[in-house]
Amino acid sequence: MAMTEKLNEGKIMQALNWAYDKALDGSIPGTDSSYEMAENYLKGNANLIDKVNSLIRWQNTKSATTGFVSGLGGIIIMPVAIPANIATVLYVQIRMVAAVAIMGEYDVRDDRVKALAYACLAGNAAKDILKETGIIIGSKISTQLIKSISNETIIAINKRVGFKLLTKFGQKGTINLGKMIPLVGGVIGGALDGISTNIVGNIARETFIESSAITPS
Repeated sequence: MAMTEKLNEGKIMQALNWAYDKALDGSIPGTDSSYEMAENYLKGNANLIDKVNSLIRWQNTKSATTGFVSGLGGIIIMPVAIPANIATVLYVQIRMVAAVAIMGEYDVRDDRVKALAYACLAGNAAKDILKETGIIIGSKISTQLIKSISNETIIAINKRVGFKLLTKFGQKGTINLGKMIPLVGGVIGGALDGISTNIVGNIARETFIESSAITPS
């Protein structure tokens, strides 16, 4: 892998870690944390699948419209130079994935669950990424199965996810990283992709709710 690609992959993972932390802490003004989202959508008498689908549909609607980030207060400076639209996509999608995992009663602060959440961002390629690292989507997940994921496996998953996101957001596996661009409320416009967000949401539901499972091979 070329040095430029390694550098860009590192930038993507820095942005992803930033977005994940912000999503859990709810520290971006004008947005709920993943915990708050999960709590809101768990209310009511519908079954869990329907509640999760409702969350995904609403995130799709937001990501396909121009006003999603209009409620952000002030300017959010990322600790990494990466285009603001990419950082916003990562934030929207990882916040949704983490909320789905919380609704499935997973500990999203566990690095092993975090790696699975990151894999969901790869969309339809998520199962292949997990399979390549020795994890097969199966039936019901258990705490013991989660604990069986090694640090080496976490690193391998994150590496594959980072490269997949490069191909998703960039051209030929690289991203033209310019100077740091602040994430400003209301400026992203229609940069978010509702279709992509829907796919990511569906993968998160299959991973943390429906099949709710991983089985190390």
